[in-house]
Amino acid sequence: MSDSTLEALGGRSAPPAQFGGDALVVCDNLVRIYQTGSVEVQALQGLDLLVDQGEMIALVGASGSGKSTLLALLSGMDAPTAGRARVGRWDLMAMHARERVAYRQQMVGFVWQQTSRNLLPYLTARQNVTTPMTFTHRRRRAARANELLDLLGVGHVADRRPLEMSGGEQQRVAIATALANEPQLLLADEPTGELDTTTSQEVFDALRTANREAGTTVIVVTHDPSVSTQVERTVAIRDGRTSSEVLRRDDDGDVTHEEYAVMDRAGRVQVPREYRDALELTRRVRLALEGDHVSVRPDGRPR
Repeated sequence: MSDSTLEALGGRSAPPAQFGGDALVVCDNLVRIYQTGSVEVQALQGLDLLVDQGEMIALVGASGSGKSTLLALLSGMDAPTAGRARVGRWDLMAMHARERVAYRQQMVGFVWQQTSRNLLPYLTARQNVTTPMTFTHRRRRAARANELLDLLGVGHVADRRPLEMSGGEQQRVAIATALANEPQLLLADEPTGELDTTTSQEVFDALRTANREAGTTVIVVTHDPSVSTQVERTVAIRDGRTSSEVLRRDDDGDVTHEEYAVMDRAGRVQVPREYRDALELTRRVRLALEGDHVSVRPDGRPR
């Protein structure tokens, strides 16, 4: 029965499904504009992103692409200018100051690139992990801290202060601290940016453990495109929008990585610069429906 027939009979058609459905993280046409004096900077320009519960994804992009801005919005440390942003039951567009505090305490954990920002230098590893649990897990704070440190392979530094740990140990303790209140979403901003290759792998393994063993959804921001070998999905951000995704597939031990362009809800697709340069694609292009694909050609007119 059509919607018009239902209305004629006095009934109501079902409302259209909302973008994002049951995804844990929903960014719908997300915009963030910063005003510096008379200069207006659009850090995010209508970004769309969905992340399902239990996923571990990487966000990659050049400096200034908008990836750290997106992380700041999802962490509740900044507010969107326009669009829609939801994490679980939390509407990031509508939260008041008190709600943002509760959101950061209950829903998200955060790991910074700089190890010095993650841990209090005068506390031991165990004390750092128990600090976020001041109002939660009161009866078993120490036990939970030990469980998390052991889970991430740093139980041996429980009684050491940050200066007595290596950089990799500090970051793994920072991940344990971020997991203290059992957040559904863990955000990591360049967590391996100050580490060597071997130590970076240890930290990434710890993030994967948090994802698989603790069931935490993980979003990692990085400038390193090779991280696509570490996660199932790598999302590239360019000029404030999602531009492409690399999906990792494992078919009976045969691992492949396929790159896809991302089409937003307005039908926009970012064509990679090397394609534009090779075909001299400029302001106008010709589109043609070719059976099972769409072709994009130069307009053929002199510039």
